[in-house]
Amino acid sequence: MCGVFLFTFFSSQAHQSAADIAPGFSWCWLCEMLPHRIRFLFCHQTAITKTEEKNASSNLTNKCNAVSKAIITQANTPVGKKVIYDGEKAKMEEVTRKLFSIFVKESPFGNVTWETCAVIGNGGILSNSSCGQEIDSAQFVFRCNLPPLGKDFKKHVGNKTNLVTANPSILLEKFEGLTERRRPFVESMASYGDALLLIPAFSYTRNMAVSLRAAYTLEEFQSPTRTVFFSPSYLRSLAQFWKDQGLQVPRPSSGLIVASLALELCSEVRLYGFWPYLLHPDTQQTLTNHYYDNQQSMRTVHNMPAEFRHLLRLHSQGVLRVHLGQCAARRAMSFSEV
Repeated sequence: MCGVFLFTFFSSQAHQSAADIAPGFSWCWLCEMLPHRIRFLFCHQTAITKTEEKNASSNLTNKCNAVSKAIITQANTPVGKKVIYDGEKAKMEEVTRKLFSIFVKESPFGNVTWETCAVIGNGGILSNSSCGQEIDSAQFVFRCNLPPLGKDFKKHVGNKTNLVTANPSILLEKFEGLTERRRPFVESMASYGDALLLIPAFSYTRNMAVSLRAAYTLEEFQSPTRTVFFSPSYLRSLAQFWKDQGLQVPRPSSGLIVASLALELCSEVRLYGFWPYLLHPDTQQTLTNHYYDNQQSMRTVHNMPAEFRHLLRLHSQGVLRVHLGQCAARRAMSFSEV
């Protein structure tokens, strides 16, 4: 591990110990001022037993229970139930028979635990990473917000997808809310094959109509992609879980939500493309915001550096692994070999 995540000191503090640099894993200045120093922690993971690792995931399960509660299903959301929006707590949606008919019958996660899972953020750090083969070797691959997977990106991000999220805002911006031509949306979904399309339809009332249009469109065009909806009660529980961990953000990002989901569903979780800083941790070169464009995130809604510090703490404890840098340096090894 240390051979991959070498850390180089570039200041007069090069002689300091890990405790001097990050006492008690306090990140206040470590991440914000010199983010490349985070690399040091990859070589100084806290010893953790398999039992402790399992307990960390169990704590998340006890609070949130993704297997049975993450997805709205016909089993957990019957006709007549009033569903409270997680982003508008004063608003609710009564489940009609028509709405009920589009819910999946049961949770797509069942009682399955995947051995190896890759969660792909869309950070610019994935550009020229050559991580595609390693990512695709995972048993289950999660992706966020309908990222492009064309031939220009396959070498670096792979193309295997088992679950992909879509914020309704993307459906509105990229596909005109599906109120006009819908074929471009269906064609764009072809790159994800028979993956689950996971949408937070019940976060805000304004999201509901376009989320339903996405589900109806894929159904009418007989797409193999299956639409499912986040349960707002699960998202509320998850937000509270991270708040209890000390994360003070208006709303968790899609990346943090999906990483949390993976921690409950998978034995081994690897994160790729999670790096919220402007400079590459190895080369110090300027990065684009995403591996496919430089469009900036809604910083008033999410706090990526704060989320990253919490994920990095889990990495240091051995609960998950945050991958930074290139994969080619390690022979593009398969997920199980790394």
